[in-house]
Amino acid sequence: MSGLKKLASETAIYGVSTILARLINYLLVPLYTLLFDPAAYGVVTYFYAGLAFFNILLTYGMETTYFRFSSLPGASRRTYSTALNSVLISSLLFIFLTWFQSGSIAEIIRQNGNEDLVRYCLLILVFDAAAALPFAYLRKQGKAKRFALLRSLNILFNVGFNLLFIYYGPDWASEGFNPFGLFSEQPEVKYIFISNVLASGITLLLLLPELRGLESGFDYTTWKKMLVYAFPLVFVGLAGMVNETFDRVILKFLLPADQADFDLGVYGACYKLSILMSLFIQAFRFAAEPFFFSQADKADRSIYALSTHYFSIFCFGIFLMVTLYLDVFKLLIRDEEYYSGLHVVPVLLLANLFLGLYYNLSIWYKLSDNNRIGAYISVGGALLTILLLFLSIPSLGYTGAAWTTLVVYASMAVAVYLTGQRRFPIPYRVRAFFLYLCLTLFLYLLGEAIGRNLGPGLAYTLKSLILIGFGLVVWLVEKPNKILTSQQKTRS
Repeated sequence: MSGLKKLASETAIYGVSTILARLINYLLVPLYTLLFDPAAYGVVTYFYAGLAFFNILLTYGMETTYFRFSSLPGASRRTYSTALNSVLISSLLFIFLTWFQSGSIAEIIRQNGNEDLVRYCLLILVFDAAAALPFAYLRKQGKAKRFALLRSLNILFNVGFNLLFIYYGPDWASEGFNPFGLFSEQPEVKYIFISNVLASGITLLLLLPELRGLESGFDYTTWKKMLVYAFPLVFVGLAGMVNETFDRVILKFLLPADQADFDLGVYGACYKLSILMSLFIQAFRFAAEPFFFSQADKADRSIYALSTHYFSIFCFGIFLMVTLYLDVFKLLIRDEEYYSGLHVVPVLLLANLFLGLYYNLSIWYKLSDNNRIGAYISVGGALLTILLLFLSIPSLGYTGAAWTTLVVYASMAVAVYLTGQRRFPIPYRVRAFFLYLCLTLFLYLLGEAIGRNLGPGLAYTLKSLILIGFGLVVWLVEKPNKILTSQQKTRS
């Protein structure tokens, strides 16, 4: 239980800072949807989907690899410096090879005339890749507060620059105040990317104390072992990005040209309404990955099961909160043109829940050095994603993309659970998970029926009672479990 308390406390630190920072960042969604039409916002969604994909290539699993190798007996500081040097050198090589090919890249991705956006994205990729290992080092050292502070500052800088260039800048330029031609008289999409470049660059400068790890040198022997461990993780990461972002990339190719950017903008904006689920999953991963590796040498694996159990309960609560109050959350999207996509939000929330479950269950192959099996599962999920997207998008549009995401993540969670139980058994509470899942879906459907048949005042009152009832059920069910666990711990 002490381990779980530590995990919970660090998750809280990561979570509070991440949620506050992301909520601040999320205020950009009303700004974007107010100033840009869905087609213009579709361009932003398209480029950021590509950024997520290439970020995996530039870090090539070195964060997880660093956690694994630094937890081994006899690990030295050169473990960190070796991983850091590797990522920095490869990132510099990447930008050297791509910078002068931005025009060709824009043409390949059907973004002719947007070479400047390609260059901004290249800078974002390199800055973020260079910062990845320093952030991993902070997580490994348990410096959650510094990690959270720097991540929060990154978001605040990004929001600040967006407001400067997109909201205030056009008015200043129209009034004649435009030093060095920084501003445009009309809001332009390019400033979204410029803001990100500046925020990522400043964050990298703030990480200079952690970048001093370069001074510890480079261990070629360790590096070769790291690459062997990391190689399957590249496929895991790439396949994961296919599952997570390929729907927003392929929509542009599978839908009619006059419809694609509009639908992509609607889907991208509604996708962001699942942000609370994503935030909790991200916060938990920040704390859980180094924590799980620190428990690798212990015979008792029940802590993995217990943490996953409580993780699932929190996710179910988030699902209910967002879906029951979706009419409130949708107000973050200022333009009603985007509301046509709200029906996919519950599907995407549930999909993200299974993605978080998959992240938890996948720890077995990382701890047992069976990354190859993880790669098989991830690649299988990616192939399933591509197949289902090509089958569903032409007839269902982005609705098909949302359901594809749910089917694939649920399938991957089942696959990683079944393979793990054969090779690295962990006593997960499967029955409890499905009981909570059924209860959550029932309460969601009940809330939908209430919302359709009753007035807003009474509907929200009853929905609030549903949410409180869920919390009460959890408390009544889990309290005896906590007492029993404490008694067993005392006897042992």
